[in-house]
Amino acid sequence: MAEAVRLGEAARGRSAPNPNVGCVIVSVKGEIVGRGSTAAGGRPHAEAVALAQAGSKARGSTVYATLEPCAHESPRGPACSDLLVEARPSRVVIAFKDPDPRVLGRGIEQLREAGIDVKVGVGRKAARESLSGWLTRLELGRPRITLKLALSIDGKIALPSGESKWITGEDARKHVHLERAHSDMILVGRGTYQADAPRLDVRLPGLEDWSPRRALLTRGDAVAGWELLSNPKDVYRLHDVNDLLVEGGSATATAFLEADLVDRILIYRAPIIVGEGKSSFGYVGLDAIADAHGLWRPSDGRRLGVDRLEVYERVRGA
Repeated sequence: MAEAVRLGEAARGRSAPNPNVGCVIVSVKGEIVGRGSTAAGGRPHAEAVALAQAGSKARGSTVYATLEPCAHESPRGPACSDLLVEARPSRVVIAFKDPDPRVLGRGIEQLREAGIDVKVGVGRKAARESLSGWLTRLELGRPRITLKLALSIDGKIALPSGESKWITGEDARKHVHLERAHSDMILVGRGTYQADAPRLDVRLPGLEDWSPRRALLTRGDAVAGWELLSNPKDVYRLHDVNDLLVEGGSATATAFLEADLVDRILIYRAPIIVGEGKSSFGYVGLDAIADAHGLWRPSDGRRLGVDRLEVYERVRGA
């Protein structure tokens, strides 16, 4: 299942509007005979890719999938539950039950009715994290939104002049490019666009084609090659985006935080002190320190060369 999660994670940022699923097939001899992940644009699905690779060796095998196989008709391809029943594995291990109302246990039921042993819940936590963009869109009607900030020790994003290249080192910047590769869209504000003319592409060897769509938060005129959002709540119309990365400046970060639309914050903190400079956020709607507690939880932290990555997740109601 760990390999299936890895495959699914590799598809994050390219599978929308479908979930980024991973699938591994292990033959009766204990050999991996099929690997698959959701293809770019959502089709074919991971199970279809893995089954095509396994061929006749799928019979009697164990199939590991990070999400329950789809069980609904689609003009884009056959249901994965139908393909699995036809392939006749002896066992299907599923990390996460599909909450999509079109599936919601129907895939599991179909497999069991066909005499296939099904186990659910193996690797559930890791699979849910990998699928969190798609799950957020199902649950909240918008993409999972990650806010990225490069800060000094004293929380500044730039000098008073606006200069910010480069606060962090090369290792941190490489990590940002990996985050870009796993996003469907990157957004900045009009100010950042005019000041920096950012490319917002992926500049990692072998991943250059993974550069996501670009968006501007602005009420201004259209810009060729960019999609426009007039305000943060326009994210609710992004029905083909699972993961949105916000890289804008202080005004854009503040707007998304004030609207309570940020699900995850990545802070790349450099060991420098700027002193007087541009702060990371403006007013985000809090009038008492007590109201700030309990909204965020640290979920990860690591060294990236000389810099430090801090990851925070928004705490929302169950």
